[in-house]
Amino acid sequence: MMSRRTMILAPLGSLAAAAPAIGAFADPAPPKNKSRKMSLALHQNTSAAAGYRRSLEGWARAGLKEVELTAQLLDEFLKTDSLAAARRVLSELGLTPVSAACGVQGIWEPNPNHAAGLEDLKRRCDMFSALGLARLYAPTGTTAKFTTDDYKIGVDNMRQVGDIAKQFGMTAMAEFVRASSFISTLGTMLRMTREASHPNMQILFDCYHFWSGQSKFEDLSLIQPGDIGHVHFQDVPDMPRELLGQDTRVIPGDGVTPLVAILRKLAEKGYAGPLSVELFLPKFQQGDPFEVAREIRQKAGAVMRQARVI
Repeated sequence: MMSRRTMILAPLGSLAAAAPAIGAFADPAPPKNKSRKMSLALHQNTSAAAGYRRSLEGWARAGLKEVELTAQLLDEFLKTDSLAAARRVLSELGLTPVSAACGVQGIWEPNPNHAAGLEDLKRRCDMFSALGLARLYAPTGTTAKFTTDDYKIGVDNMRQVGDIAKQFGMTAMAEFVRASSFISTLGTMLRMTREASHPNMQILFDCYHFWSGQSKFEDLSLIQPGDIGHVHFQDVPDMPRELLGQDTRVIPGDGVTPLVAILRKLAEKGYAGPLSVELFLPKFQQGDPFEVAREIRQKAGAVMRQARVI
């Protein structure tokens, strides 16, 4: 017969067993739909010091086929060359641009510079669409204070951004940022984009912002097919989350993020696009683009194979 002490302690033991440590999530079953495959891409922030042309040349030599561009490196290239030349660099290297960081701020939250941000967005859409891009994104980074009513304005802003992207045959994506005072979690982003309900608006899901921020793993269950337009793929080291920052991101497989479980959940929810590795550590940004890309291919590819998404 079970003692009274055993009866009292049994539920506590069950709770302890059900509360895994950070990164100790059991991997879900591989996605049943084998046609939903993902691909590896590199974000130009990862090789920022190399510039537009040299970063792409190094990555192509390492066997990369898909890239994510940045407005900053493109602007630097255009100081001495043309937009047509920027597109030729991509085509001659056999690279496909899958997304772009548009570099526009203040388009999601209510702020005095919102109208100017939208005009800048039009210019960027025109520029990136000329390079053959169908998607571009802007983060939600802001530290201003907001009220509940401001989120209604934010939904209207998303519709305006979607309308602009539609004019250029593009899809705009909002990236929730862990340190944002406006949209820092997947749950809030899902609610707002669904309320906006614009066919040219999607979410950019960043593994770093998701796992290091206030989102919960269970939030992935809220995703529906079509919610996620693009994914940033990186890991976080085993350290207090309070100390994490942009320059603590590491290559997938070198940290403690349950990436296999996350990728399988994204695949289950219908995502079948690129996984773009975006890193900010100086050793990556200032390193040889070829060597950096080769290391990323090896380590990130191993995670993707384990998740069975390639």
